Amino acid sequence: MNTRILVNFFWKAFWLGGLAGLIASFFIRPEEYLTYMSPFDAMELFGVFVFFLGLGLTFAAVSMTGFFAYLFVNRMGLNVFKGYWPTVQVGLIIFILFDLVHFPYRATDGEVAIYWFILIAAAMLLIGWIVAKIKAKGTNSTAFIPALFFMVVFTTVEWVPGLMVDGTDYAWLMVVPLLVCNTYQMLTLHRLPFVEKEPKKEQKSASNPKKGQTKKA
Repeated sequence: MNTRILVNFFWKAFWLGGLAGLIASFFIRPEEYLTYMSPFDAMELFGVFVFFLGLGLTFAAVSMTGFFAYLFVNRMGLNVFKGYWPTVQVGLIIFILFDLVHFPYRATDGEVAIYWFILIAAAMLLIGWIVAKIKAKGTNSTAFIPALFFMVVFTTVEWVPGLMVDGTDYAWLMVVPLLVCNTYQMLTLHRLPFVEKEPKKEQKSASNPKKGQTKKA
């Protein structure tokens, strides 16, 4: 696979995450825009656009870094655990989903009902399950568990900084670009032409002398 294809792949993922973060900000932090709408202040409004776009691009870069790490971890897991690697991945998925409920709930000291964290973990699992099913359908059934592992485990690990900040706004502003980028990378990777097509063998016979054409008199 040539470098241009790989750069184009990550370039699209990068800007897709930035746009996802910007669009999510319209719904998560609408007051940031409304403040400069009345009275209208174009420069300040443009600054807010740039800020949230940059925030989305930052989280997209985190997603791309996580994807590189996933490719390495998946290859290493296959080499170390061999046939047991799918079982190990399922165990890690369960462990991460438990942590996604347990630790954030403890951090709130019971101020937030635990069912909210259960819903978040369930939503993460559902999104990962859908992406993994699409991946398996586009490739083969063995791709299901690795895809689910990446979407659940790596997205959650990438999301940890957002879960540690006070308030939930920036946590949601972070997870949206992460999910969009991770979904794009997972569902697009197998469509990339890893092996360049061999040039067609045109006019093969033209390179060889035609039979009977140069017979000596």
